[in-house]
Amino acid sequence: MVSCGVVIAAAGQGKRMGAADKKQFIQLNGKPVLYHTVHLFAHMPELKEIVVVTNAEDISRTEELLKDFPHIQVVAGGAERQHSVYLGLQALRHVEYAMIHDAARPFATIEMVRRVLEKTIEMGAAIPAVPVKDTIKIVDENREVVNTPSRQSLWAVQTPQAFRLFDILQAHREAMDKGFLGTDDAMLFEWLGRRVSVVEGEYTNIKLTTPEDLKVAETIMEKRRR
Repeated sequence: MVSCGVVIAAAGQGKRMGAADKKQFIQLNGKPVLYHTVHLFAHMPELKEIVVVTNAEDISRTEELLKDFPHIQVVAGGAERQHSVYLGLQALRHVEYAMIHDAARPFATIEMVRRVLEKTIEMGAAIPAVPVKDTIKIVDENREVVNTPSRQSLWAVQTPQAFRLFDILQAHREAMDKGFLGTDDAMLFEWLGRRVSVVEGEYTNIKLTTPEDLKVAETIMEKRRR
């Protein structure tokens, strides 16, 4: 039977949110964002381990927030998201596959997570993504258009991203040794010349980054309550 764990990255400061509290602690429908995110994974029998990576000063608060969920590890993160994820991956002990998810994405669905996991078991690494809806321009330092790439080749990447645990640990170690910093975990695989498969994501799987995102989040929650 396949064994999988998930690392939930919750060590960001959330400065673009402009809120009085860090975004993982902002309330949505009476519960913190992080609670909603963990709730999804805690109800998936495929996931044997859940590790939440947060700031050292937030460990006690996070453990209290997640007391409804047994067997969750809360560990301190690092200076960058990549460093925090690596620390979370090292905390996984008894699984073959690892998922990595943003704490600020509380609307992923079990169906999408399972699509990612199934493709990872088949191919070794998989990420969810959705085709971009807007026309994208490549712009230089003078804010002049350089070119317009075809929309057909552009996808907006989401989480959870999943990998064989051994492979993604190796990728993180090499990146650390050589000082490479990626914007997501799949980028570390790409940097090493490894293949990453894409599965269909969900447009509602938004990352809460700005105050405007909270308004969208309330709309999503309202529709799901119906």
